[in-house]
Amino acid sequence: MKRDFPHVPLSFHEHPPAEMCRRARSFADDLIRRRTVRDFADRPVPRDIIEAAIDAARHAPSGANHQPWHFVAVADLDIKRRIRVAAEAEEKAFYAGRAAPEWLEALKPLGTDWEKPFLQVAPWLIVIFAEQWGRWPDGRRRKNYYVPESTGIAAGFLLACLHHAGLATLTHTPNPMGFLGETLGRPKNEKAIMIVVAGYPAADAVVPTHALQKPLPAVATFL
Repeated sequence: MKRDFPHVPLSFHEHPPAEMCRRARSFADDLIRRRTVRDFADRPVPRDIIEAAIDAARHAPSGANHQPWHFVAVADLDIKRRIRVAAEAEEKAFYAGRAAPEWLEALKPLGTDWEKPFLQVAPWLIVIFAEQWGRWPDGRRRKNYYVPESTGIAAGFLLACLHHAGLATLTHTPNPMGFLGETLGRPKNEKAIMIVVAGYPAADAVVPTHALQKPLPAVATFL
């Protein structure tokens, strides 16, 4: 690899193979317990936890390292209410005819409908925006690369960190999501891709049996 570019030494911590296996297994076992939650408690969650999770997410790899994302963390009750009202309007249209029958059939085992009270009950909504294009330091328009892939990886980092911290999460994607940019005052070059709902699960929260994970041999092949 050429080194005729600004660079710094790599910060890397190597572990003996046995320790690597232990750490990998421990992390996997923790994530195996992660489940999507649709019933949240209104218990407050300190902002520091959310900041730490977003700090982890912003270190995800990205195309050309353009980091084409922006995270808007919402705790304000009125803004959450407005997001819920707008999202439910879109979801009501979705369930009333916008969605294809096959899509509704796929959702049926999960017990979802157009009502989304978690958007108002949960203490935090983290809206992830994908930056379609950016600016070079001199103001020229800059193309971003692999934007969906990059923001998707960042979302995975975010979810893993929130779960590791001890919070329940839900990924919500009302369609269309244009209202989020307007509600949260984001620029036109950003497109909302996901709302990550974060907080404590309600005392009576349940997980649909249909949501249980496929076994490892069904999703992985080793050659």
